[in-house]
Amino acid sequence: MTWWSDLLREEPEFAERVRARFAVRKHGTMATLRRDGSPRISGTEFDFGPEHLRLGSMAGALKALDLRRDPRVALHCPTEDAPEDDPRSWDGDAKIAGRAHEEPPGDDGSHRFRIELTEVVLTRVGDPPDHLVIESWHPGRGLHRRQRH
Repeated sequence: MTWWSDLLREEPEFAERVRARFAVRKHGTMATLRRDGSPRISGTEFDFGPEHLRLGSMAGALKALDLRRDPRVALHCPTEDAPEDDPRSWDGDAKIAGRAHEEPPGDDGSHRFRIELTEVVLTRVGDPPDHLVIESWHPGRGLHRRQRH
């Protein structure tokens, strides 16, 4: 299993840029799978600690029940538009895919999950601003950078 601490150790600068994208606002987006296999999108808060990336939900929330049934999850940072007058100054867009591992519930019955990482992606506008730069990290494969015109 691969945790946030593994990414921090292997690629600290990349991990910090990803964490910063998730920190631009309080709520990001999480995708889970419903019982019938269709996607469910939910707002959620993220907690990036030194060891683990965690998220939580209220007791009995459908997104938590989804994760109990199928732990696959995708996370997306809060979205900010690239400045029209200088798209290169945009810090990018971050996504994380992984598996949720449930931790003991809170005193109020709330759910808490730590996220095992399977993919981390950071996308930004290149210089010159005629292409995207896509950085992706996978356990065992490391960090790769590519451009899309």
